[in-house]
Amino acid sequence: MSEIAATTVHEAYAFACMRCGHGWEQAYEIEHHVDASNNAFVVYKADGQRVPSPLSTPTCANCGGHVVRIMRSGRVSTVQQLMRNRLPVDSNPAGTPAGTPADSPADARDRKAEAVAATAVPGGEHHWHLADLLHRCFNHQ
Repeated sequence: MSEIAATTVHEAYAFACMRCGHGWEQAYEIEHHVDASNNAFVVYKADGQRVPSPLSTPTCANCGGHVVRIMRSGRVSTVQQLMRNRLPVDSNPAGTPAGTPADSPADARDRKAEAVAATAVPGGEHHWHLADLLHRCFNHQ
């Protein structure tokens, strides 16, 4: 098959699985081609590998679900940054008896760091819950 390469564009998308709440982002190289019969077609590549269009049937790598919300890039990383910077606002954490002095800001930061570490997935990726994505991205901008 003979083809003529046209242009390559770079696009990125954010995804949130509506089944398990997993969130991720992926950048794509989108190659626009024209075949010998003058028919246009598009090839998507992610990390140098040819992949199906992320807009047709995205699949969650966490649970295999196909009900996935596609958003503009930056949505998941924005939530990730917000979650890292957010301090707990609970003035009486669970297990703290009433009348016990409140934690200092340093103690609150330590609790937050422990909570983030406890939910981290090996390899540096974080399993995002859909509620976190939607609440942070769409209600607090």
